[in-house]
Amino acid sequence: MAEAHSAVAFSFSITHEGVNVNLNHEALQAVWESGVRSWKKRVGRMKNGLKNGVFPGTPASWAFIATLVLALKLAGVDPSFGIIAFLQSHTPWVNVLSPTIRLYTCCLLFATLAWIGKIIFMKYFLRLLLTYHGWMYEARGTMSLKSKLWLGLVKLFGGRKPLLMSYQTSLPKMFVPSVEGTIDRYLKSVHPLMDEERFAKMKKLAGEFQNGIAKKLQRYLILKSWWSTNYVTDWWEEFVYLRGRSPIMVNSNFYGLDAVLVHPTKVQAARAANVIYAMLMYRREVDREELNPILVNKTVPLCSSQYERQFQTVRVPGVETDTLKHYKDSKHIAVHHKGRYYKVYIHYKGRLLKPCEIEVMLQKILEDDSTPAEGEEHLAALTAADRIPWAKARQEYFSKGKNKASLDAIEKSAIFLCLDEEEHDYDPNDDSKLDRFGRSMLHGKGYDRWFDKSFNLVVCKNGRMGFNAEHSWADAPIMAHLWEYTTCEELRNLGYNDDGHTKGVPEVTPNPIRLEWDLPKPCLQVIESSLEVARQLLNDVDLHLLVHNNYGKGFMKTCKVSPDAYIQLALQLAYYRDAKKFCLTYESSMTRLFKEGRTETVRSCTMESCEFVRAMEDTSKTNKDRIALLRKAADVHQKGYRDAMTGHGIDRHLFCLYVVSKYLEVESPFLSEVLSEPWRLSTSQTPHQQTNKLDLVKHPEHISAGGGFGPVADDGYGVSYIIAGEDVVFFHVSCKVSCPTTNARRFANNIGQALADLRNLFDQH
Repeated sequence: MAEAHSAVAFSFSITHEGVNVNLNHEALQAVWESGVRSWKKRVGRMKNGLKNGVFPGTPASWAFIATLVLALKLAGVDPSFGIIAFLQSHTPWVNVLSPTIRLYTCCLLFATLAWIGKIIFMKYFLRLLLTYHGWMYEARGTMSLKSKLWLGLVKLFGGRKPLLMSYQTSLPKMFVPSVEGTIDRYLKSVHPLMDEERFAKMKKLAGEFQNGIAKKLQRYLILKSWWSTNYVTDWWEEFVYLRGRSPIMVNSNFYGLDAVLVHPTKVQAARAANVIYAMLMYRREVDREELNPILVNKTVPLCSSQYERQFQTVRVPGVETDTLKHYKDSKHIAVHHKGRYYKVYIHYKGRLLKPCEIEVMLQKILEDDSTPAEGEEHLAALTAADRIPWAKARQEYFSKGKNKASLDAIEKSAIFLCLDEEEHDYDPNDDSKLDRFGRSMLHGKGYDRWFDKSFNLVVCKNGRMGFNAEHSWADAPIMAHLWEYTTCEELRNLGYNDDGHTKGVPEVTPNPIRLEWDLPKPCLQVIESSLEVARQLLNDVDLHLLVHNNYGKGFMKTCKVSPDAYIQLALQLAYYRDAKKFCLTYESSMTRLFKEGRTETVRSCTMESCEFVRAMEDTSKTNKDRIALLRKAADVHQKGYRDAMTGHGIDRHLFCLYVVSKYLEVESPFLSEVLSEPWRLSTSQTPHQQTNKLDLVKHPEHISAGGGFGPVADDGYGVSYIIAGEDVVFFHVSCKVSCPTTNARRFANNIGQALADLRNLFDQH
């Protein structure tokens, strides 16, 4: 392998006969190829940088403008209105040239200046256009003349054949909303959750804050918005994720599941090899920026910055705060199997290994009967438990020698692969199997996932697969994009032989490298104490997956209601029936219409949704009344969702004001109250069809079962759902076993009943 070979590629010794020089030509070849590959990537990035720098213009447009200017000038027409003549007279370095060459040079110089001016105008005019969000608030299927003109201009100035990062410099910055608007929206959101006495108290606190310290905090925040790329994102990443000292397993990391309606192969090594290969092809597209950027309505770009840290990224523990470390490149993956760790190279002589060659290497790992070193089996529990013990242990026991080398192999790997010994599957007659599948992806055994890696690819013994992803580097849609690309590429283009193995004939079969550890007794004690913390945490997880296949978004759309709003109202009804009250509800929305935007909160529990839920439980109400209230509540929810996407959300603004108050060491009773409110119902929709590869009309069975996360509040629920085509919705419901008032299966049943009752409204109307 290149790293090992390079150490012995060149050596010399002095003997009584003179100097003896040794050259290892194979090693030098590996070193050469490694350098060539690195330079290819650099050149590719430079080329992409040039294209992105001039986008939505193109280098070819320069040649067109230069040719046009020269042609017009030679024809006796001055397109520069005297600027070319001015350049000829006042540009010092052209005076020494002949008149003809001087003319040509100044024509090219003017053409270049005109081209740069055009690019700057297009870029900033496009940014100005993208600040308009009125189109989002218009009814589906209708568009005002203003929005039509805007859409035409965006298409005109939006450029052709964009790369992944082409729109980054044209995306608008996220603005800071007014304090008055945010507080007004906040008070409306909590009104249905408070009695009049408590609401009056909160309204008083809000008024004191608005007329007092808020003005000073807002000024600092506006200053930050001018200076930084995004006034929210860096603080959100730092204070919400990286400064958290509690375990990231269950509390922060999220998971995703296979396309459970198809089972392409039961050969574990073959499934892992094809998926690894597909992911590496995706990585290549990201590196080369050939991956298509996400365009809303095939026109409006979303920010692509989160893709940069998807591979070879690790969360490094610290005593006070963790840090994210991203490596520019990696030529290997790390593999975990039966408590042992391996380093597997994915390139050979300048090319990516084929799936059949990767399968051979993974099969060697599966057939390895060696035993783990002392402490190795439970080593990953360090990443599952509290961050401070792991940070101290990392510094003390993993900063030198073989432990450091092995840890580096894991942390610098492109992908961390877990080859599990258990089998998991989907059985429509036994839903507990899917529950166990979900739990395995969420937390495993507490010691068989490296939770610090950007994501763990998990392949089960029977070929089923899923992933566990760390949350600080990016949000779920980025992993969903990779997952969709990978599964589609695997099923459509890679495929398997009749015996379940990968296609092709291996040309080379490199050996995986077993990682070595030397763990002293104090380190072993930290590992075991971390494992105990991890076990207590995972044993407290109650997770249930509901496959709702009675109907899906096909029926919801016939009701003239947004499917997401429809499901959110069903969740409100289910929670009210489960808890006999309403609660503060979190629905995740994205702010990627802005540069480096991440997420915002949609507060799904509103006055209108509560009114609808009460009507559902009131026998005196007619179905006509209930449908009217449902549509009214859905419209309010959709407005809240659009507000969140367009920078008019509530919670990120209040969060940033709170951070500023902490920096200034001033206390705000209002902000303290807001930030202490628990989200007893935390929800999120998993996106799909982010690529053109997933055709659910022809292959509805290819849809992923989605994924989920742990509960946010000790006495609350976490609910993730994916609207899987026209007829199926997958729900992932989590809560804590230790809470006497919550039960994941009961709540999932309430969701199913709520969806049935909503359908009856329209069927009987």
